[in-house]
This record gives sequence, structure tokens and C-alpha cells, in this order.
Amino acid sequence: MALSDAPLLRALTGPRPEHAPVWFMRQAGRSLPEYRELRVGTRMLDACLTPELAAEITLQPVRRHGVDAAVFFSDIVIPLRLAGVDVEIEPGRGPVFANPVRSAADVDRITAIDPLSLDGTAIAEAVGIVTAELGDTPLIGFAGAPFTLAAYLVEGGPSKEHLRARALMHSDPESWNRLAGWLAQISRRFLEIQRDAGASVVQLFDSWAGSLSVADYRAFVAPHSRVALDAIGVPSIHFGVGTGPFLADMRLDGIADGVGVDWRMPLDEAAAILGDEVSVQGNIDPALLSAPWPVLEAHVRDVVERGRAARGHIVNLGHGVPPEADPDQLTRIVELVHSL
Repeated sequence: MALSDAPLLRALTGPRPEHAPVWFMRQAGRSLPEYRELRVGTRMLDACLTPELAAEITLQPVRRHGVDAAVFFSDIVIPLRLAGVDVEIEPGRGPVFANPVRSAADVDRITAIDPLSLDGTAIAEAVGIVTAELGDTPLIGFAGAPFTLAAYLVEGGPSKEHLRARALMHSDPESWNRLAGWLAQISRRFLEIQRDAGASVVQLFDSWAGSLSVADYRAFVAPHSRVALDAIGVPSIHFGVGTGPFLADMRLDGIADGVGVDWRMPLDEAAAILGDEVSVQGNIDPALLSAPWPVLEAHVRDVVERGRAARGHIVNLGHGVPPEADPDQLTRIVELVHSL
């Protein structure tokens, strides 16, 4: 089978494959015992920037689950680290920035870094190792969307409502747009590095977009996300959590080939909103991974059936794999989806 015939690519660009492809966000990582064993003694960002290690972690779930795609093991803050930004992942908390970006002067400081200066050598080497083993299984490259990256940068770390980031949009729109525009170029450059090294699909993650109003998303966020994905050269997926109120906007004016849908909205309803020129991805409820198999099986069957309403359907979770998930449940989902 040629890579262009892979079910994932056909689900995004047509014609529709015989069975829906399936992969899982965060499939590479913390839910797998082989991952935890491999990571002992290595900090998260160091693991992402060690080519052999990042490649092996990327490949582990493909071997274990038989999913239809690998997703590159990295972190959304890696391009910021490559740009020289002081960031670390604190266990149990997440990305923490030594110097948050909260003023016009802070924006001046960080946007002085040239996005084209990112040294992607380690990333490209890891992607090359992965694609050599994958053969005709696609590799998905990914990056964080400008708003989600800005939410971390402005807050200085994780937050629930991203109040400072949302306040900056209105208190200093010029600084916000300069920051988000720079982040769009950073994300785009990170996607290009993965694409050029062999990734055949890319996904832009806007994990925190659900904290935005429709008006704020359209005015302050969507234009920058469009820059990150526009004419990227390979099929693309745009994913967010809690984006139901502006789901149609997640198409980015037709730039995205697929739109991720979280567990809150049935896929047939999402397909009706998105139209027949874009595919859907999702949307198994991650909470049901811990349910008895008959309950989870019925849910997966319902998701697949509702996904038939869309132009194409990529089966996935509505968000990432929880760390406590039983890997065997994921393998059973793959087998079930492939049997339908």
C-alpha cells in the first residue's frame, strides 16, 4: 500500500477508506508501561530533544495498538525551547516559564527572536528514524496553536481560565496581535520542520480555545491560527477542546482538512455544522476508557456510526489518553473500529 492510500490520508482527502482510521491523542507516552520504563531519569523536554528516545516513544503505541498513524512525541512548548525561551515541565504541574510575557516590553523581548532561527536538527533526526520504521503508516506532526501557547506564556504556567491572556487581548490589542502573530510563525516553523523530515499530516492543537467567547476567538485567535496552517503542504487537522460554540470557525476558512471534536457534541451534529468539505476527528469520551468493556464498546460503535454523517471520519478520543488508562482498552478499540 502506498502512503497516499493510508486510511488516515484518505479520510482527510478522499476517497473514504473501507474502515475509519483510528489513533489516539497522547497515545505516545504516559499510559504505556514501556514509556514509563524508558523515561526513568530523563526530564520531559530532554526526552523530546533526544532523537533516538523521541523516536522510540513515538513508535511504541503503533507496535502495541496497531493504530493507523503515529503522532510525533514532543511537547507544544518545544519550539519555544528551541527559540531560546526559558521553560521547563514541572511534574504534576506542566510548562512553567521563568519570564512570563505580560507587557509590551515583554512582547518586544520575545518577538525579537527570529522564528526561522529554530534549530530543528534533533526534531528532523527523530522524524527520520520514525518514518523509516513506519513505512506506509503515516506520521502526524503537531504544534500548539498560538492562543494555547500564549495562554501558557502570559500566565507563566498552566491556569484554568487564562485570565491574563484574555485580558491582554483587550487591554493591549496591538501587543496581543504581535505576540500571537509571532507564535503563529513559531508553530508554523515547527510544523514545517516535521513536514520536511517526513510527517505526512499535521495537527494544530488549541487545547485552551474553549475558554474564549465566539467574538474573541474570531477577532483575536482565528487569524493567527490560519497563518500557522495556511498552505502547509500536507493534510491538516485543527483540534480544540470546548470549541462547540464556534466549531464552524475551526475550519479556518477551509484551510483545515479535518476538525477535531471533543466528547461534548455528537459527531453527526458536528458534521451538520461543519459541512461536507471537511472531515471530523473524534470523539470517544476519555472517561469511558475506565468503563466496563460492554459500555465502552457501545459508545465506540455509536461514535463510528455518527461519524458516517461526515465527509470522512478519523476515530480518536475527544481529548488525550489519561495517564491511568488501561492500554489494553485502547488496543480493543482499534480492533473494534477496524472490524466495523
